[in-house]
Amino acid sequence: MAMPGRNKTCPRAGRAGSLSGHVAMLALVLALAGCATSAPPRAEPVTVDVPAAWSITDPAAASRATSLLQWWQRFGDPVLDRLVAQALQANTTVRSAQAALQRARALRDVAAAGLWPTVGSSASAQHGTAGGNSTGNSYRAGLDASWELDVFGANRSALEAGEAAAQASAASLGDVQVSIAAEVALDYIALRGAQARLAIATDNLASQQDTLQITLWRLQAGLVSSLEAEQGRAAVEQTRAQRPALQTSVEQSRQALAVLTGQPPAALAIQLAAAAPVPQAADDLALSIPADTLRQRADLRAAELQVSAAAARVAQADAARAPSFKLGGSLGLSALSVGALTNSASIVSTVLASVSWPLFDGGAGRAQVRAEQAALEQAQVAYQAAVLIALKDVEGALVALRGDRERLLHLREAADAAGTAALLARQRFSSGLVDFQTVLETQRTQLSTQDSLASAGADVSADHVRLYKALGGGWRPDGRDPTPATTDTTPRTPRS
Repeated sequence: MAMPGRNKTCPRAGRAGSLSGHVAMLALVLALAGCATSAPPRAEPVTVDVPAAWSITDPAAASRATSLLQWWQRFGDPVLDRLVAQALQANTTVRSAQAALQRARALRDVAAAGLWPTVGSSASAQHGTAGGNSTGNSYRAGLDASWELDVFGANRSALEAGEAAAQASAASLGDVQVSIAAEVALDYIALRGAQARLAIATDNLASQQDTLQITLWRLQAGLVSSLEAEQGRAAVEQTRAQRPALQTSVEQSRQALAVLTGQPPAALAIQLAAAAPVPQAADDLALSIPADTLRQRADLRAAELQVSAAAARVAQADAARAPSFKLGGSLGLSALSVGALTNSASIVSTVLASVSWPLFDGGAGRAQVRAEQAALEQAQVAYQAAVLIALKDVEGALVALRGDRERLLHLREAADAAGTAALLARQRFSSGLVDFQTVLETQRTQLSTQDSLASAGADVSADHVRLYKALGGGWRPDGRDPTPATTDTTPRTPRS
């Protein structure tokens, strides 16, 4: 349904009457708008039961919760710090998320522009002929303006949806940063762990080769049989066979780190060629209460903002079923010659006020509202699922860290005992006090316990990384780069 306004050329004569008609039409539209204005509905907040404390933590530590903004610095490894900083700047996934954020902000600005009038300009020159004869020239220049009154809040709801989507995109960027930082740390720990295991295998290989040489000398002297010599040779080759697999793991970890930092796979081969200890995090981590932890997780903030965006789209779809009001007009010059454009009689103006109301659309409008309501429910369920997954991640990381710490403690004692036993067995075998089988078993035990100890140390470090990630460390809720040093330890609360 349309209600056009008066469209009339306004020369000097009769201009007052035309102006009063335009004013009357404008007043009528504004009166209708004032009667129909309504605020868009709000979605009910999503509630999820959150425990009061973690199952494995000190309740008194919540008041002194550790800042996790740059958690990788707690490992005290400058190489790791540089790799994380480079990955957060150059990683392709991070850059893609940054581009997605820019797009979301641009779309929000598009929605914001819908609340303002639009103004355009035009100019034309026309020459006509009829039957080979000229019919004259005409020249026009003017300005056009239109404004759709946001009576039922459709444009405001679109802006709210765009703003929530932009903030969700910023939180998604933070989630990507958290994941990339954790992945870099895990690959770096895997690299150092493989290097440590390779060094252990190399040392044990040298020890077994020395023992084999003693066995061969004793074989020549008739003190042992060929059985002992072949057993010693088999043990040497078994240990030697472990080294290629460990070297492969080292190379793969280097290549993974290079790709994570936005470089070709072989870019870090020289930089990470030298072996270094597995980085170990400090054991003084103090956890905040679960509610505060969930507030600092980027993925939960993104899911919460997606709920807000979906609610705004429901309001937008509902407002689209209501009447729309629009004001428009133009002011310009029209004459048969260029010189006549400066004459006051060439002024042409129009004013348009219209109302449109979809009376019948086959149920498309209501169906669109139902679709947006279903999308809202889907976003709410996704938020609830994200909360449950976050709780599981933290609890699982705490359990794994506790178990691996206990395992590491026992393996240290076992490795010390195995090393002492292997040394004593070699000394006594050289003196002929024990048989070769004893030496073989003690060396196998030494290699196994030392390898397990190196793996357990890497596991504990990896557990710390997974815990930091589960706690939401490694991003700034204000959208700034998390790599510069900062003293801000206060988690920010997502907008509801």
